[in-house]
Amino acid sequence: METVDETRAVRFRLARQGLGKRAPKGNLAETAGAVAPQNSPPGSAGQALQARLTGLTPQLIEDAVTEEKALVQLWAMRGAPHLVPVDDAGVFTTGLLPESEESFLQFIPGVADHAAKFDLGVRQLVEYTRYALSVALDGRQLSKDELGVALAEEVGKRLPPRSRKGWAEPDGLGSNTYGQSTVRYALYVVSLYGVLCIASQPRGSAKFALTEQWLGEPLPTWEPDRARAELVRRYLRLHGPSTAAELTAWTGASTEFTKASWDLVADELAEVDYRGKRAWVLAEDLSELRTPPAIKGVRLLPPSDPLLANRDRAALVADEATRRRIWRFQGNPGVVLADGELVALWRPSKKGKTVTIGVEEFRPLGGTVKDAITKEAEALAPFRGAEQARVTVTSAG
Repeated sequence: METVDETRAVRFRLARQGLGKRAPKGNLAETAGAVAPQNSPPGSAGQALQARLTGLTPQLIEDAVTEEKALVQLWAMRGAPHLVPVDDAGVFTTGLLPESEESFLQFIPGVADHAAKFDLGVRQLVEYTRYALSVALDGRQLSKDELGVALAEEVGKRLPPRSRKGWAEPDGLGSNTYGQSTVRYALYVVSLYGVLCIASQPRGSAKFALTEQWLGEPLPTWEPDRARAELVRRYLRLHGPSTAAELTAWTGASTEFTKASWDLVADELAEVDYRGKRAWVLAEDLSELRTPPAIKGVRLLPPSDPLLANRDRAALVADEATRRRIWRFQGNPGVVLADGELVALWRPSKKGKTVTIGVEEFRPLGGTVKDAITKEAEALAPFRGAEQARVTVTSAG
């Protein structure tokens, strides 16, 4: 069994993530399909793509989403919004679509108490919500709150009389009723049928639409096993060496589901010894993993950058206290990548037409790195709705 150390694993991942050398802006759809950037908070996907493409602008992304309809926003891994190519959307929808009641529940665990209150199975609730979606959204676009109200009304009509009691009562989650919260949970799985998308441009507030109406045609169909196998391949191309358990955390799906998906590509995998444990890569990637390129340059990565979705966090940041500062329960900072290492945190603040990038260094940064951070901040400014940027640097602790 071949042994792989952390240095090679990290270099391989960074190169595959497109963080070694920027690709041309014409590779927008290809890059989005490779890394499937998360778009929460709104605008994060654009920032992640800007770190990987030369000359990318917010307008190019907006055109790809709203005019060309080459990219589409939809809920995918971990129930989060992602920006992906229309042609590949089935990988990130059908490839995650649960099969059993257990796997439905695992993808949206928060729904359990609400569904039980109305004697509903999670699969049944999803089907009710999916049917209601075609009525509630037909010919219009709604915010998440508006959609929850419309769906709760439609689903309530379909519930058996014995299950309707309390459906319209407040549940304590904001201003929601039990019915509104319940259908909103279900939407995360409904999206995996490819019928629901986020119709607004990536930097704006979310408006939801029926995918077929937004695009003018349904999403291209992917056969389930083909989609699931391709999702595993794309994960390993970015995050290998890895395991089925880490894939489970990355997808938000159930262990049962991801193990079955993993098995679909079992004959394409090579086992390696990574940090004294068994892990796997695509066999076709072994050669590059043996001699990955050195990573040069500086990037400002957003909090939900695809790189940070890797579950092998200790390989990226050895210090546990620093990891806790990067991967927080909420309010995560961005990170500065310099020559293949995470060297600082960054947070933006905007006033007028200027965005200030506050950098908190883990150790003193040299002048060359600071100059590169300033240049990156200037390129990032339009993605923060600003015309210019300034950088402030402080020391950790």
